Amino acid sequence: MSYRQARYDVPLIYDEFSDYGAVNINFNKYLSKDIVRSGNPNIPRLCERDLVKHFTQLSQMNFGVDSGFYPLGSCTMKYNPKINDELASLPASAMMHPHQPDAQIQGTLQIMYELQEMLAAITGMKAVSLQPAAGAHGEFTGMLIARAYHEDRGEKRDQVVLPDTSHGTNPASAAMAGFDIITIPSKEGKVDLDALAAAVSERTAAFMLTNPNTLGIFESDALEIARTVHGAGGLLYYDGANFNAIMGKTSPGKMGFDIVHLNLHKTFSTPHGGGGPGAGPVGVVEKLAPFLPVPLAAKRGDAYYMDYDRSKSIGKVHGFHGNWGVLLRAYAYILSEGGDGLTEATERAVLNSNYLRMKVEKYLEVPYPGLRKHEFVASGAALKPKGVKTLDVAKRLIDHGFHPPTVYFPHLVEEAIMIEPTETESKSTLDAFADALETVVNEPSEVLHNAPSCASARRLNETDAAKNLILSYRDYLGFKEGRRV
Repeated sequence: MSYRQARYDVPLIYDEFSDYGAVNINFNKYLSKDIVRSGNPNIPRLCERDLVKHFTQLSQMNFGVDSGFYPLGSCTMKYNPKINDELASLPASAMMHPHQPDAQIQGTLQIMYELQEMLAAITGMKAVSLQPAAGAHGEFTGMLIARAYHEDRGEKRDQVVLPDTSHGTNPASAAMAGFDIITIPSKEGKVDLDALAAAVSERTAAFMLTNPNTLGIFESDALEIARTVHGAGGLLYYDGANFNAIMGKTSPGKMGFDIVHLNLHKTFSTPHGGGGPGAGPVGVVEKLAPFLPVPLAAKRGDAYYMDYDRSKSIGKVHGFHGNWGVLLRAYAYILSEGGDGLTEATERAVLNSNYLRMKVEKYLEVPYPGLRKHEFVASGAALKPKGVKTLDVAKRLIDHGFHPPTVYFPHLVEEAIMIEPTETESKSTLDAFADALETVVNEPSEVLHNAPSCASARRLNETDAAKNLILSYRDYLGFKEGRRV
């Protein structure tokens, strides 16, 4: 096997350069008395050469969209054009201070205003807020808007309905906004219309739906779903995590949705993963526009400003202007692609998904018949008799130079393997991945159980890692001393 990931014995920078000693600077004299700590901070002292080597080696032990195929289903890990990063790094953008008055940042406000208008047109909504910092944050914001709308009408609606194909953040976001959750079953991979009709009532605030859903199946009954939800007085919420499957072809507005969130860090090709930042703008129909967070970018004559004068607004959900660098990257992506380019991105995403699906289903079951949109879910259940789990397959793919797909989600598919190729990958890459996956599922179980063997780190104890978090240098020192952190 030709693939080998770089492997260095790289200790923490505090340990590697401890012989240099710590920088002994009295920082306290620069700080106000109310935030002064006792003693000086432990900052390692090292030369530029050692610093560059340290972080370069760490980068060579990493895997990302710039170095290989990243078919992480539901998360849309696609290549990000470097021109977007370059624009976001320009001093006029990167050095902007959030407290600068509107008169000094007219170009920034113009971009935000135009991005709001672009996203409204793309989604079929009336107005858009750029404030939410990620998809789940957008969901939460959307649920706050739904709650405010019903309260403004004097209605006591305390339930949110969603299908069993929803993203896990949907019920979490609705619950955080104070709603009770009603989950309905799917039927042949789509919303069961009878179950939906039985679930909605005068208590229904909203129905949350991802279209296409997490199986990659398009909810073709969207208009009937809208009629049912609206008939009960509820709102229809569109989870935009899979928007890259319909962009330029249709829109949530055409399907009858009232609230939409978009993952700019997915669909509109800005950096994704590694903890952020992201952006999850929320768009709404006209009757909900008064409840959007403040401020919105607005225009008066030839001047742009941040509009806080919105009496029914749910308030702020993010500091200052939102995650500006992500917003600018998305703005650049939309302008560079244009309407035709965005539509072509959708077409390529769907084409790649179905091309790869038809290759994979020759050796793995793909539940539910028919075409998929941007992603599909295979099942590794047939491998269980030889003692192989989906997790084993995922780990072994690392040895072939591919990042694993999403596994064990959605939960309604046994031993799920969720694959999203995105539109940015070539046919040769998809062929190589399909060949590697076929090789893996036919390898001896002992080989898979010991995978990965060519990566910088062997198989980790993920359960222990989740329960025993080491998130800081202080935690690390405690772990070295044998203390649970």
